[in-house]
Amino acid sequence: MGARTGPAAAAAGGDGDGRPGRRALLVGAAAAAVGTAVLAREELSRLWWRLPGVDKPRVAGAVDFRGARWVAASAANYRRADRPADYRVDRVVVHVTQGGYASAVKVFQDPAHGAAAHYIVRADGRVTQLIRELDVAFHAGNREYNERSVGIEHEGFVDDASSFTDALYAASARLTATVCGRYGIPVDREHIIGHAEVPGTDHTDPGRFWDWDRYLGLVRAERARRAPNERS
Repeated sequence: MGARTGPAAAAAGGDGDGRPGRRALLVGAAAAAVGTAVLAREELSRLWWRLPGVDKPRVAGAVDFRGARWVAASAANYRRADRPADYRVDRVVVHVTQGGYASAVKVFQDPAHGAAAHYIVRADGRVTQLIRELDVAFHAGNREYNERSVGIEHEGFVDDASSFTDALYAASARLTATVCGRYGIPVDREHIIGHAEVPGTDHTDPGRFWDWDRYLGLVRAERARRAPNERS
């Protein structure tokens, strides 16, 4: 999270959705493709489900990472989407809260804050999800990176090495391994990056005490453990 990002900064970063009605365009294109043929109701339902940009059913309180706690961020701090159908997901962005867990949740639930991440990992290893991975979280300060990434906050301070506990590293690695497996993201430093590496940002997290070698090793080990049981 680092320095606080307000609504004006989010707007400047191009987080607003100014696209024309994607649903109308796609449905019109589908109708043109079939000409005057009448689609059966069940067939239309299947087609509608697969159209990018169309809201899929949402279950209140559902999480994308097993064992995570759901605490909803303010709707002002993200944009509803249909990822990866409408935006390819190929990055994980690592953040540090620069504060405690409770304060991070509080600001992510504040509509005036203008930013929030998909997840927070606490120092004790507990994971909270605030935004569905389907949706575009305003976490990176760069519209393109927001659209293509999952943002993971970590409780602590960039200048305090003790923030990054064994439990935090292990839980975050399990989370990142799950995200990488879901979207086919390579486990490397090109695709798992710090907030400071996002183009145009003025943030410094996760900072010099974040052990990238250790972290990627844990993520790779978790991916190797999970891979034999995964189904595409």
